[in-house]
Amino acid sequence: MKNPLVNDNSCSWINDLNPRSNIQTLSSDLNCEWLIIGAGYTGLSAARKLGQLYPNQKIILVDAQLAGEGASSRNSGYLVDTTLNDGFTSNKELENYKKKADIYKLGIEAIKRFIKEYQVDCDWNECGKYFASSRKEDEKILENFSVTLSKLGFENDLLFNKDLKKKLGTNFYNIALYTKGGILLHPGKLIRAMIDTLPDNVYLYENSFLLNYKKLNGLIDCSFQKGSIKSKKVIFAVNGFLKSLGIKKNYNFPITLTASMTRPLTNEEFKSIGAPKEWGVLPIKPMGATIRMTKDKRILIRNTAEVYNPNRMSKTDLAKRASKQKIGIKKRFPQLPDDIIQSSWSGIVSRTRNSSQIFEKLNDNMFAAGCYNGSGIGVGTLFGEQIAIKASNEYTKEIETIESRSKPTWLPPQPFLDLGVKVRLMYERLRARSEI
Repeated sequence: MKNPLVNDNSCSWINDLNPRSNIQTLSSDLNCEWLIIGAGYTGLSAARKLGQLYPNQKIILVDAQLAGEGASSRNSGYLVDTTLNDGFTSNKELENYKKKADIYKLGIEAIKRFIKEYQVDCDWNECGKYFASSRKEDEKILENFSVTLSKLGFENDLLFNKDLKKKLGTNFYNIALYTKGGILLHPGKLIRAMIDTLPDNVYLYENSFLLNYKKLNGLIDCSFQKGSIKSKKVIFAVNGFLKSLGIKKNYNFPITLTASMTRPLTNEEFKSIGAPKEWGVLPIKPMGATIRMTKDKRILIRNTAEVYNPNRMSKTDLAKRASKQKIGIKKRFPQLPDDIIQSSWSGIVSRTRNSSQIFEKLNDNMFAAGCYNGSGIGVGTLFGEQIAIKASNEYTKEIETIESRSKPTWLPPQPFLDLGVKVRLMYERLRARSEI
C-alpha cells in the first residue's frame, strides 16, 4: 500500500509556526512496550500519559506525515462545549445529549490542564460562539435549542440582526444563539506545544507510513516503509483513517473538508467591518459555513464537506473549493477586497452514523480511539489520555463517562455507504444553500 499522504504548505495555522528540526523517520526494526499509531491530539495525549505512567518503558509514536499536521492543525480552532440539535422529543434524547455534553466538558478540562501545566500560548479565548442563520425561519430551531441548553444549565442568549452586526461586523445573519462556554484557539500552536512537551521516553517517528500489522508471538508486528516495530501493546489514534486500517470499518467513515483563511485585515479594512472582537459562528444547517475571526484579524471560512479520496487535494481541486469560500466571505463582508484569501487547505474528519465516538479495546493488545465528528480538539485529547489508562488496565471516572455514551451504530457496506453519504450531503447542501 502506497502512502497517500503528502506534507504541504497550504494551511495557515501550520504556516504560522516555526519549522521543526530533528525530524526522525523510521529506518530500522525496533521493539517497544507501547506503540501509538497517529500523532494528532489523540496520539500525542496517549503518548504523554503513557510516558508519565511508565517512565522506564519505551514508548514509540509514529505518524504517516509530520506530527500534528493532519486534521489536528487543519480544523477551525473551536473547542466546543455544545453542538446543535433541532430539539428533543423524549427524555432519553435529552439524557443522551447530556452525556455528549459531559464528554465535551471533560475534553475542555483536559486541554485546560495541559495549557496550565506547560504554560502554553495558543491564542486561548473564552469568547463563546454563535449558532447563526440568515433565515428568520430558523428562529424556531434556535428557540428549541435554547430550551435544551437551559435545561442542562448552559448559559445562552438569542440575538438578532442589529446586535449581531455589532458583534460580528456583518449584517448577513438575522438570528443567532450565543453560547458562553465555547472557546476559540490556534490549533497549530496547541498541537505544536503537545509535540514539544513529550516525555523523554517517547520516541517520535514521522513520515513513516503503516503498511500492515499482525499478531506475532504475543506481540503486534507493525510493518512500515523502511522498518518494522514489534510492540506489546498498540493504540490506533488515526481518526479519519481508522476505516482504511480495517478498524471498526463498519462504524465510521471519512469526510473531506476544505477551508480558507484571509490575510490579516488592514486597520482600514478592520474598521470597515466595525472592528469586532474575536468571534466564531457555527451554522444551523450542517452544510452551512463555519466562519470565525482570529486574534490577528484574519477570517477563516469552511463551507464544503464531501466524500473525497482521503489523499491531499490537488491545487486545482482546492482552488475550485476556495472559489466557493471567496463567495462566502464576499456575501458576509462585501466591503472587503476580492483577493483577500491567503491560503486554502483540506483535511479529513471521521464520522459515525449517530455522531458517537470510538473508544475501544479491540483485543488484549490493541486499542483504538477516534471518530470525533468534527469536535476533536478537546475530545481527542481526552480520549487519548483515557485510552492510555484503559490500555493500562486502569479505570477512571472519565472512562466511566465515556463508556456511558451511546456506541457508534452500524453502517452499510460499500458501495452503498458512499452512495448514501453523497445523497445525504447533496440534500444538506440544498437545505443550506443560503448559508454557504
